[in-house]
Amino acid sequence: MTDGTTQTARPDVAAFLAFLNAQEGPKMEDMPPEGARAMFRVMGQLADVPRGDIAHVEDRTIPGPAGDIAIRIYDNRPTRETGPVMVFYHGGGWVIGDLDTHDPYCAEAARLLDMPVIAVDYRLAPEHPFPAAPIDCETATRWVADNIPCTGLVLSGESAGGNLTIVTALALRDNPASKPVIAIHPIYPAVTTHDDWQSYRDFGEGHLLTTGSMTWFGNHYAADPADYRASPLDFPAGGLPPTLLITAGLDPLRDQGRAYAAKLIEAGVPTTYREAKGTIHGYINLSQGIPSAKEDIRGALTILKAIVAEANGAA
Repeated sequence: MTDGTTQTARPDVAAFLAFLNAQEGPKMEDMPPEGARAMFRVMGQLADVPRGDIAHVEDRTIPGPAGDIAIRIYDNRPTRETGPVMVFYHGGGWVIGDLDTHDPYCAEAARLLDMPVIAVDYRLAPEHPFPAAPIDCETATRWVADNIPCTGLVLSGESAGGNLTIVTALALRDNPASKPVIAIHPIYPAVTTHDDWQSYRDFGEGHLLTTGSMTWFGNHYAADPADYRASPLDFPAGGLPPTLLITAGLDPLRDQGRAYAAKLIEAGVPTTYREAKGTIHGYINLSQGIPSAKEDIRGALTILKAIVAEANGAA
């Protein structure tokens, strides 16, 4: 498993992929959305670590443009002085994923960052196609700014949620919320609808996220390629807040993530770029199946904590 730059799968990643690729049964793209959602939840229960101890977890609903939006608030302190809060948007191709599939990661982020983390359960396609997800994420983020005591917002998410991180930050750049966005942390984000990337060709089969599943997600989401919310790579990035962008070395989305990091740097955005070498898309939800993912998560959040501290001090 090399990518032309002699990048190979780590031993625990190779073992996980061997197990995964030996499984029989229908592929995600052969299932209806509800079946795929159930499959994703089961994989998380098997391949991720438990939530672990955390002082406070609270489920709430907030008003949205098409009914209530569910959120989950994590805080590892029972009480705290007002400071930054993270808003987190889960991944899953805008079709699958929910508060539970990313529950262990959100709890770990709250512990390691020592700040509240608020996960957003936005509407999913195909029942609610583009642009329902970004509309819900922007709405929820503005609600957090108005209703959760905080000094600033840190936006983060993975995969489709990495896209939602960037497009929510762009929306709040152009029409600010009541609190500033002080940092963003997109994790292996989807930033364009076009698939002409070497990493698609290298890793589109056998690395968890496949060409077939990406097509299935895209068809359900039905995004407009000319809209900045579908293809932020094609739109100006200047004025975004300090950014920590992460890719995975064996991910079909790797090269578009690299391209967006370069775009940020060219636009003068304070940017930190990290590539989790030798691992796959989705690793933040796979800490049981891929134990080395724990260090990838810890390493990134340690850097993000420093970026937030610097941005908060400047603010």
